[in-house]
Amino acid sequence: MEFEILAKALDELGRISSRIALTNTLVDLFKITPREEIRKVVYLLQGRLWPDWKGLPELGVAEKLLIKAISMATNIREEEVDARFKESGDLGKVAEYLKTVKPKGGGGLLQFIGGGEKEKLTVTKVYESLVKIATAEGEGSRDLKLRILSALIKEATPIEARYIVRFVEGRLRINIGDATIMDALAIAYGGSKNARLFIERAYNLRADLGDIAEQLAYHGLEYLKNITPTFGIPIRPMLAERHRDPKEMLEKVGGRAYVEYKYDGERAQIHYSENEVQIFSRRLENITHQYPDVVEAIRGSISAKEAIVEGEIVPFDPDSGEMRPFQILMTRKRKHEIHKAMKEVPVKVFLFDILYVDGKDLTNEILPKRREILEKVVKPNERVEIAKYIVAETPEELEKFFLEAISNGAEGVMVKSISEKSIYQAGNRGWLWIKYKRDYKSEMTDSVDLVVVGAFYGKGKRAGKLSTLLLAGYDDNEDVYRTVCKVGTGFTDEELERMTAELKELAIDHKDPMVESDIEPDVWVRPTKVAEVIGAELTLSPLHSCARDTLAPGTGISIRFPRFIRWREDKNPEDATTCKELVEMYRQQLKKLEEEPTEPAETGEP
Repeated sequence: MEFEILAKALDELGRISSRIALTNTLVDLFKITPREEIRKVVYLLQGRLWPDWKGLPELGVAEKLLIKAISMATNIREEEVDARFKESGDLGKVAEYLKTVKPKGGGGLLQFIGGGEKEKLTVTKVYESLVKIATAEGEGSRDLKLRILSALIKEATPIEARYIVRFVEGRLRINIGDATIMDALAIAYGGSKNARLFIERAYNLRADLGDIAEQLAYHGLEYLKNITPTFGIPIRPMLAERHRDPKEMLEKVGGRAYVEYKYDGERAQIHYSENEVQIFSRRLENITHQYPDVVEAIRGSISAKEAIVEGEIVPFDPDSGEMRPFQILMTRKRKHEIHKAMKEVPVKVFLFDILYVDGKDLTNEILPKRREILEKVVKPNERVEIAKYIVAETPEELEKFFLEAISNGAEGVMVKSISEKSIYQAGNRGWLWIKYKRDYKSEMTDSVDLVVVGAFYGKGKRAGKLSTLLLAGYDDNEDVYRTVCKVGTGFTDEELERMTAELKELAIDHKDPMVESDIEPDVWVRPTKVAEVIGAELTLSPLHSCARDTLAPGTGISIRFPRFIRWREDKNPEDATTCKELVEMYRQQLKKLEEEPTEPAETGEP
């Protein structure tokens, strides 16, 4: 397929705001995409060359190198390319413009591609060229990247050049996420949106949307219905709701539940075989290299030939046996000398689920059956244990176990359904699992995870630093991020310096298409970073768009006196606290305080 077809579709997607229109545009694109290229098209729409969990290299093209490539491709001085970039803030638009006009002064060549017969770029050629750029290594790799990229831009039409450059920048500027892509695949290949259910389940079991699209194109919907977990391909994790009332939690899960420690560590999905162990984070990144000690511990504890288990990697004190705070584990992750870090921050693994064993998909088994298999397959040792749990039938039992978990260094408990509905809902959030953390004991000392969508410069000692964040919750119905609060407290001076540098790398010159905000920050930011925050209480606010009109006309949900706690590097933006969760938390807060919402409260924001 000609790459220009994809480029024009990207252009159209960038100008559409309606979810239905976005989906229909993708449907039209998928219907004319050859089966052998659908995988590549889906990856390019996602702004990647392959799933992150594969651990393959990224493009690694710095801004200066990209400017140089555009200069070489258009025969225009780098200084002019840079000047136009500073003026427009969009290198893709700069490349497109320079491909269509003759530079002033006649010092360059007319770069408009037209007239005469010329072989057109295809999706495959562009994709394979980008792969060569990403995988170039060693001495001379910079020059090789430059040659491939400049040749690609030179060969491209103006609109193709815009999107090649934007892809390399990591800024496609299109208003779609995985949910919209799945809707379009369902209509294009499954006949209607009803097929989305099967596509999403397949994607949840094998987190590679490009591969799922290809299997669908070649083999049809029936094939996807039979997909099972596979060693080495991570399963999207099951997620939990949150609550703070033991009585209501038990009612929501059917009156009887497993209640297990919620450990304060890094969630890990561990793929075991007799020849290899791979570890994936909550974000489905391959983190095996960070935990060679966990690899060895797992080798000595699994009795199956192949298994996929889930657990929490927790730092602990080998002298006392006590668990240590999550922040300690983050210091280990930042160290390059891993064997030294292993000694300084030893870890244990507490396993709580098993999803696959010796060719058998366990995700459709109920939790008691999965736990029975887990306890048969796993032989605990000094570094691997089964997560501690009880069966609770009364609020008193649940509360007592909760307090025990807190006193033993856990951050709370997980309340899990053991009913006939208690299958493993990969990639989904529901009332089969409920988080109950110690922070739920007061109005809002429960933390939430929000996505950074913008930032503000500070004043006085903070002048010149991006010191206040505009944060948003995830609206999983609309696949957008809606603002919740601004937070400017809780940062150390060192953190402010680092944060400013990182946010400038993520800065864009416009509001991201997936962001809904009535507030205009000093700097818009691509929604990729997740921050954990806490506050005095949840409140209604006319300033913010999260859950607007859900609880009261013209108001959304905000956080009063929010404070930054930490970065959640282990979470994707789609894993952030949802607007629905915030609504539920607000209602629980009202119930606890026995108050009715009146007029919107002040947010306490500057």
